[in-house]
Amino acid sequence: MRRLPGITVVTALAVLASVAPAQAARPGDRSAHPRTSPALSGTATPPGTTTTGTRARSGRQAAFTEAARTYGVPESVLLAVSYLESRWEGHGGRPSVAAGYGPMHLVDGRAAPGRPHGAGEDPRGDETRPRAIAVPSVAKDRPRDTLRRASELTGLSPDRLREDASANIMGGAALLADYRRRTGGSPRDDPAGWYEAVARYPGTRERGAADEDAAFSFADEVYATIRAGAARVTDDGERVVLPAIPDLPTSLSPPAPSTPFAPPAPSTPPSVSPASPASSPAFLAAFARPAPAKPSGPSDPRAPLPLERRASPSEPPTEPPAEPPAEPPTPTPTQAAAPTPIPAKKIAMMPAPGPDCPKSVSCEWLPAAYERLPGGGYGNHDRSDGPREIDYIVIHDGETSYDAMTRLAKDPTYLSWHFTIRSADGHIAQHLRARDIGWHAGNWYVNSRSIGLEHEGYLAKGGAWYTEAMYLASARLVRHLAAKYDIPLDRAHILGHDNVPGTTPETVAGMHEDPGPYWDWAHYFELLGRPLRASGGDAARSVLIRPDYGTNRPGFTGCGGGCRDLGAASVWLRTRPSATAPLVKDIGKHPTGDSTYSVYDHAARASTGQRYALAERKGDWTAIWYLGQKAWFHDPATAPTSVRASGPLVTPRPGRSPVKVYGRAYPMKPAYPRGVPTQDLTPLQYSIPAGQAYSSGPATRGSYLRAASFDPSEHRVVTGDARYRQIQFGHRIMFVRASDVRSVTG
Repeated sequence: MRRLPGITVVTALAVLASVAPAQAARPGDRSAHPRTSPALSGTATPPGTTTTGTRARSGRQAAFTEAARTYGVPESVLLAVSYLESRWEGHGGRPSVAAGYGPMHLVDGRAAPGRPHGAGEDPRGDETRPRAIAVPSVAKDRPRDTLRRASELTGLSPDRLREDASANIMGGAALLADYRRRTGGSPRDDPAGWYEAVARYPGTRERGAADEDAAFSFADEVYATIRAGAARVTDDGERVVLPAIPDLPTSLSPPAPSTPFAPPAPSTPPSVSPASPASSPAFLAAFARPAPAKPSGPSDPRAPLPLERRASPSEPPTEPPAEPPAEPPTPTPTQAAAPTPIPAKKIAMMPAPGPDCPKSVSCEWLPAAYERLPGGGYGNHDRSDGPREIDYIVIHDGETSYDAMTRLAKDPTYLSWHFTIRSADGHIAQHLRARDIGWHAGNWYVNSRSIGLEHEGYLAKGGAWYTEAMYLASARLVRHLAAKYDIPLDRAHILGHDNVPGTTPETVAGMHEDPGPYWDWAHYFELLGRPLRASGGDAARSVLIRPDYGTNRPGFTGCGGGCRDLGAASVWLRTRPSATAPLVKDIGKHPTGDSTYSVYDHAARASTGQRYALAERKGDWTAIWYLGQKAWFHDPATAPTSVRASGPLVTPRPGRSPVKVYGRAYPMKPAYPRGVPTQDLTPLQYSIPAGQAYSSGPATRGSYLRAASFDPSEHRVVTGDARYRQIQFGHRIMFVRASDVRSVTG
């Protein structure tokens, strides 16, 4: 029997006995910790629970039942759509990154987009050819205003639909029923008959083949959820269960519509009217496809059924590449285990003909600009005509909308990255081939060895949240890329932009903070198939930061819309084992001041999945070595925020302390051939005193890519004999000379 996430064994048996058919927990899901969920701690009916037949339902579960009955929507369909859009969370009336509200993600089409980050920064991170950028203005594409359409259908005010979770669920059910009616059918109980209505649900604009493909992919994901089932406890303590329907047909063919797709009511804003009818031949052609293969492998049993993707008009007219393996080769036993050795190949060779995505996601090719600029120079990336070693995948949020980001990628005066992922439905746009170098991380060494993923999102706009649809698509893409380019799935290789180091002391303070503390790293790694678990037992000399996201509420300032009561993936680090002790200092981030509680300040924070050397334990507090000092975080046995971990550590060699720390692993001077300018190997303002230890990631030889020409044939790769060890030094990774440290058993 599978264990339902966040539910004790006794309670799980009770839930399974009360629900028919028995549901399986959706792999990769995270729930509130059982100790913080009183509703799950016993057999008594919790307050606010209603009973329908023999099934005990919480307030939110009852709201789904009532809304489904009111509008004739199959409850399984309503629950699965909501799970993909919000994981059944109300989010306290705060908007998602795509201006969606509540459990049903009702989109406010009048919301203004954010301003993309980047003004004045150097996205290349190469001081030998500095390139500060301006942020161009970007016109807004308004999504369908599903919030106001739901208001018209239900008679409920937009404010109530935003703030009241039960009203929001009613609005989502009304929308689904309206889409079902307008696609030529009438409400009915059979979930299979709602495929077209589900495909139309996300509040994205419909422009053509790519958006139809995204609609199919979203609907496939919803029906995979119905087949697998799901169960979790929301952040506000609501237990919701979606019973599995494993025998739901795998080839969904709705009946031929009896009437054309009807136009919306006259009072509906024009943006609601779909540009491409669901009864069009292009849309209905999907249902004539052969029955797809079953989901792949035990590691991802709830994976969506793959689609035979149509080529976007902008794709080169060539055959698609062969699908890579679904899983990376020979994973390490746990996330805390020693990093997988980096093989020499790491090849991103010839350009792939079309988007380099797994078939289980919706993906299109929208190429970034590569043009000469007036007055010299070029933008907005570097091309490569040879193989490239890829060590990292960098996770960003774009601080603006998907439409704005995909337009900016086409601007040669702006910066570049490889993929953009949309919030509402998980649709992906690829802008660069893996072999080309994006200007995205502000560190040329990392840029030259990484793939950058921008997510439609905001680090702190009112505590904005990320949708499950985006998490799922992003995780599938990362698994695909990791398998193809031999990238280990751990936090030493899957980095946030906030984990990328500055290149010189002058650049440290200005490095980015995204995706920030509200990116749920634990859930993300579960979706990657690499859950963050303890290892090494009591003898382990490292700890893995692992708070429970839903109940860990450290409190931040600077969100603009309130963020002190939100779950987060970070823990505060203090100078003493006391909640009143000052935060530890970061001399790079704050050369003359103290660390702050701002959501934009990572100076005194450790993040989920990061491994640190254990320095000391005292009561409910744990100390780690961090930025050259001992840093304490609250870690009580009753609500732990870390787990034991094993893995390699490094400490200064005798006579070598203090050890210098670097933001990149460049070769020494003798390695540079004639014609390639020598790069200064500038240490950062930090150092490692004797007696301290730091978790060690991959070892690498110093290398530098010289790419200062529009013609990629003129690029040169310089590789030296000097070896480096990557370490988790603070919130960011950094590098030390291998000759300065010795390895110790972790």
